[in-house]
Amino acid sequence: MRGEKGFALVITLIVTALLVALLVEFVNEVYVDTSHSHNFVASQQAGILAESGVAGGIKLLQLSSAMRLNEPYSSLLEPWAKPQSFQADDGTVTITIEEETGKLNINTATSANGTAAPYYTPMLLRLLTRLKLSTDLADSLMDWVDENDNPLPGGAESNYYGTLKLPYAAKNKRLETVDELALVKGFTPETLTTLKSLVTVYGNSNELEPATLINVNTAPKEVLAALDERMSDDLVQRILDFRKTRPIKGMADFNSIPGMDSMLPKFSDKITFGGSVYRIRSEGKVGESVAVAEAVVRTSGSATPAVLYWREY
Repeated sequence: MRGEKGFALVITLIVTALLVALLVEFVNEVYVDTSHSHNFVASQQAGILAESGVAGGIKLLQLSSAMRLNEPYSSLLEPWAKPQSFQADDGTVTITIEEETGKLNINTATSANGTAAPYYTPMLLRLLTRLKLSTDLADSLMDWVDENDNPLPGGAESNYYGTLKLPYAAKNKRLETVDELALVKGFTPETLTTLKSLVTVYGNSNELEPATLINVNTAPKEVLAALDERMSDDLVQRILDFRKTRPIKGMADFNSIPGMDSMLPKFSDKITFGGSVYRIRSEGKVGESVAVAEAVVRTSGSATPAVLYWREY
């Protein structure tokens, strides 16, 4: 009898343990399913916030234009140049804007026939040298864009790319995005990280324009230094110091910066004081879910800006 009672007790304990295990598993599945549902909803909300942030960035650009009374200059002293963060229901949206016109357009530093572009190819070479990057990158870029199959000394054409583990051909056309540089010989991830904030593929008016003027109000110091071989660190700093307090509205302002008057004949037709192309990055965050929408827009007076590029991730 005692053996039967002991056996029954063991069976009861086993059944109880199984029931507890099943209960724990059930609760865990309910928790996981609920978490997945909440995370999905949060990720969707974050995506919507990110998209709305791009629309907010466009409004901010329009507001900045209205505040300067549509004068043909733009500077880092305007509202669009300052990161904006807003609380929205259960999340936040953060908007940052960069002006592409302050960067070197690498499409105007190349040519379809593989010859150096006046002024802009030397500018690219000076920028690479200042960043301590190989000047062979300019040859690789030229070969990627030009329509012939004759590699430059430091470049590569389709016969090189065809030998890679995942072979492909040289594009032989202008770049459509800066990220495309990852396909070009020598442009490592580290190189792209160094260059990404300094170069662009967008022109002021259209992608086929022969030259893109550099906005000295928004250009990074590395781009300013690459404008001319005579641009010393001291001259660059004078420009940076001037524009900290007020925008450079035209040649008269630029000429008033000590040392600039002697430089004007060299590149007066290569610089500008206003931009029309902007990169808007909007980050939406709800809980632990983060979504990013990135757009490049070209402004045109009071008209709705044209979207040149859009990416979500």
